[in-house]
Amino acid sequence: MSTLWSKDSSADSLVESFTVGKDRELDLRLAYFDVIGSLAHIKMLQSISLLTEQELSTLTKELNIILDEIKKGSFVLEEDVEDIHSQIELTLTRRVGEVGKKIHSGRSRNDQVLTDVKLYLKWEIDTIKEEVHSLFKLLQKLSEQHKEVLIPGYTHAQIAMPSSFGLWFGAYAEALIDDIYMLAAARRIVDQNPLGSAAGYGSSFPLDREMTTEQMGFGTLTYNSIAAQLGRGKSEKSVAAAISSVAFTLNKFACDAIMYMCGNFGFISFPDELTTGSSIMPHKKNPDVWEIIRGRCNMIDSVSNEISLLTRNLSHGYHRDFQLLKEILFPALDSIHEVIKMTSFMLEHIKVNDSILDDSKYEYLFTVEEVNRRVLDGVPFRDAYKEVGREVASGEFKAQKKVAHTHIGSIGNLSNLEIKHKMEKALEL
Repeated sequence: MSTLWSKDSSADSLVESFTVGKDRELDLRLAYFDVIGSLAHIKMLQSISLLTEQELSTLTKELNIILDEIKKGSFVLEEDVEDIHSQIELTLTRRVGEVGKKIHSGRSRNDQVLTDVKLYLKWEIDTIKEEVHSLFKLLQKLSEQHKEVLIPGYTHAQIAMPSSFGLWFGAYAEALIDDIYMLAAARRIVDQNPLGSAAGYGSSFPLDREMTTEQMGFGTLTYNSIAAQLGRGKSEKSVAAAISSVAFTLNKFACDAIMYMCGNFGFISFPDELTTGSSIMPHKKNPDVWEIIRGRCNMIDSVSNEISLLTRNLSHGYHRDFQLLKEILFPALDSIHEVIKMTSFMLEHIKVNDSILDDSKYEYLFTVEEVNRRVLDGVPFRDAYKEVGREVASGEFKAQKKVAHTHIGSIGNLSNLEIKHKMEKALEL
């Protein structure tokens, strides 16, 4: 296997294979960002006279060709090349000659990889935010569409008070705003340029780190070289926490959907092709998609802890353990995209039951409404509570199956427009 740091001694193939691990199969997603970082780096090298204008032009032209190949999916990581960073530099050197070897001046593999990962994670966060926003808009649409349909609300898993599909769908829409806040916080942590920190202790070259920060579109830079390397693990953990927040919301919605699909509830249903059957029970319509969403979200929730366990008790500076971060986080990023997509897909086909409360078992759902109605008529609350309680105990209670909620965020005032504006502000963070 070809390595850029080879000192002409043969490495044991077993050790080489073990330490490289799954890097090769995960590295291709960093290729685009490696070129973006290299383009910024060489422009800076020319500004400090480590490259001539002609060399910069040659390298820039060829790196842009490689960038196009990556976009088209034709750029290949060769079998005997260790990682994507090596492949890009080796390809460049083959095509333009010795000048290609100058591209690594002033940087280490440590700050190069960290830069690539941060650029990649910024892109992932922005993509996830767009997907969450689309799901938010769908939930708001469903909230408005079904706002008049009442359903039971539960506390302690017991029938409690009236709710509505409008309130239910709208709740999860607003909950996604918290997840956008978490994604925005993770992006702030990731959006700091580490390039120029080299192996963690800076460089004797007069690097212009502010220039590369601007060139790559970072919001700021991590000034202290050691602090930049301390970002290994912290950046990944912050992103893991953010996608865990999204997963928490989707997990809870999946739990609700599974319960509401149950025959004992019958609140919602889906087309047969979106459910599965039983090998022995012809009547079954199993919520397999929602169950997999629920399970996937639980797995995503574990990722932050996995990263903590991997990176704690490591002194500052680089450790090879950090390579394993990709094996933990990258599949989780793929998974969060999939569960957002499938949640949206299922919601596009959801059918609500608009006659749920016709069932007599929901008669006592309106006891609080009756207590409140009597209080509004002048009866002290404690007296009204006891009166309704006696009627329930004696079987005399008859519900007026209607609600008159008007305050902000209630069944009769969902505040969906205000929630929409709240999301718009969150997306600006």
